[in-house]
Amino acid sequence: MTSKTTAADLAAASNPRLGIALCLLSMFIFACQDGLTKVLVRHLPVSELVMVRYWVFVLFALMVCRSQGGLRAASRSANPWLQVVRALLGVGEIALFGIALRYLGLAETHALYAVFPLMALGLARVFLGERLVARQWLAAAVGFGGTLLILRPGVGVFEPAALIPLAAALIFAFFNILSRRISQTDSFATTTLYMALVGAVAVTCVGLPAWVTPTPHEAALLAILSVTGVLAQLLLIQALKYAQASTLQPFNYSLLAFATLIGLIAFGESPTAWTISGALLILLAGLYSIKPRA
Repeated sequence: MTSKTTAADLAAASNPRLGIALCLLSMFIFACQDGLTKVLVRHLPVSELVMVRYWVFVLFALMVCRSQGGLRAASRSANPWLQVVRALLGVGEIALFGIALRYLGLAETHALYAVFPLMALGLARVFLGERLVARQWLAAAVGFGGTLLILRPGVGVFEPAALIPLAAALIFAFFNILSRRISQTDSFATTTLYMALVGAVAVTCVGLPAWVTPTPHEAALLAILSVTGVLAQLLLIQALKYAQASTLQPFNYSLLAFATLIGLIAFGESPTAWTISGALLILLAGLYSIKPRA
């Protein structure tokens, strides 16, 4: 009887189709969140949006800690200072992305931000000593070419604001490198707790002085933004229970497609042929850089 139950549990834990579906749903929610952010940053400070989101994130972190050994166990870290730096990078990345949405369309912002996995490859080589294969060097070069297509520096149409999502992408690449380093010693609960508490304290110091009282409509959108952020994270965690990260990685790029559609439908944004071409190059480079499983 016990062996049958174990086999059933293993079968339930290996369901790639369900994992992919949950991953796609989480990416769709993330894209919707960016649409809400684009609406809210018109009248509210970015620091206020990030602050409220982190307050809700703290509640999520406390729930994670409670389910994984308690708050005391989660508070112990082998690398507390790395955890603090990682948390601050996370706050900075979210804030910069929100600022980018104030000046750029959803498609252009996400197309430029999509280079972060390729940036992470280079950083992994420098800081983690990981060896890059030829396909990854080629992917990085193609992704860089795609970025230049979108930016088109020197042809009179370059927007300095386009550097903001690139800066956010670079910060998130560093964030990922630190995540890989920290995950070798600290639990998911510890990492989540540090990210939530350190991030909340840091952004509150900036967000409270800049507070602008939202209208009832804006308050409702801000509440939706904060709650759906936790929901999307939960869906992504569940997706990883049913499918391997390497299986889900290509589907993370669906965020770019969802964001482009939302930008077109909700904001009437029509991406230029240069943006579409550059985005496709970045997307293909990102997919090509993924090492095939043995």
